[in-house]
Amino acid sequence: MSGLPLSVLTALQRIENVIDAALRPVVFTGMAALIGVITLQIVSRVFFNAVGWTEEVARFLLVWITFLGATLAFQRGRHIAVTFLVEALPGRLQRIIRITAVLVVLGFMVSLVVIGYQYMQVQSFQKSASLRLSMTWVYAVIPVSAALMAWYAFVDLVGLIIKGNATGEPAPHTPEEPPA
Repeated sequence: MSGLPLSVLTALQRIENVIDAALRPVVFTGMAALIGVITLQIVSRVFFNAVGWTEEVARFLLVWITFLGATLAFQRGRHIAVTFLVEALPGRLQRIIRITAVLVVLGFMVSLVVIGYQYMQVQSFQKSASLRLSMTWVYAVIPVSAALMAWYAFVDLVGLIIKGNATGEPAPHTPEEPPA
């Protein structure tokens, strides 16, 4: 294994870390804003007249937080996965199955970027009820989060191809596959 593929993987992982570092505060800020908006909604309903736009803002924030939070979970491998069958396979077959799975995920995410972008364009004429905000901004989270997940899947794929697994660590060797 030459140094060039490892340096490419390292560069890709650095970009992944930069994206992650930028995304975490966005999700945190969205959560804080959601808590603030819901608190304002509750206080205004109990003590004053209800503030009309709070329900709409809370809904839009929840949509964005959900998609971007799912992106962070995807990057950390926190989504539900049933891996016992794959882990029971011999090393080489396990690696092929993992690469195939990542390729399927990558294909799905790329198609979701395209479909999400098209949906965003179709809904561009629609305005939200209270804020009169273009729904393009609400639906933009679909292609954005799918593009980020596609990037993460691509980095995982490169890690699987170069080093044997998505985390960059060498794949465990089995008796059928002697160490290189």
